[in-house]
Amino acid sequence: MTFLRRLGYYLGGFSIGLVVLAFFLTGKKASCSYSPSARVKKNISIKTLKYSSQVQSFVENKNLDSNSVKRLIAKGSVNFSESNTKLDSCKTYVIEGEYEDATYKLVIENCDSIATVQIMK
Repeated sequence: MTFLRRLGYYLGGFSIGLVVLAFFLTGKKASCSYSPSARVKKNISIKTLKYSSQVQSFVENKNLDSNSVKRLIAKGSVNFSESNTKLDSCKTYVIEGEYEDATYKLVIENCDSIATVQIMK
């Protein structure tokens, strides 16, 4: 069997596999979050989100709601150089993002079942 014939069989099978995967994964909540930043944001977003009293007053003064804070977490970038990831119990992450032409900086304490927004600037 020549190389071109084998390559044709391989590409044919590969394309059929892609079509089958696209058919089965359509509409499912499948995600490929393998980067460290994406894993941290996904981990924070699936937990119950609490606010410190300072953050609660800041959110009320800026006319933000919980959805805007969640959008900041999802669309923002994790600054690992300012984060404290060496702790055993609750790691602290700094997430920077933009919302409605304003830049915000969130300091989030990520524990086992609760993520608490400590500081928001």
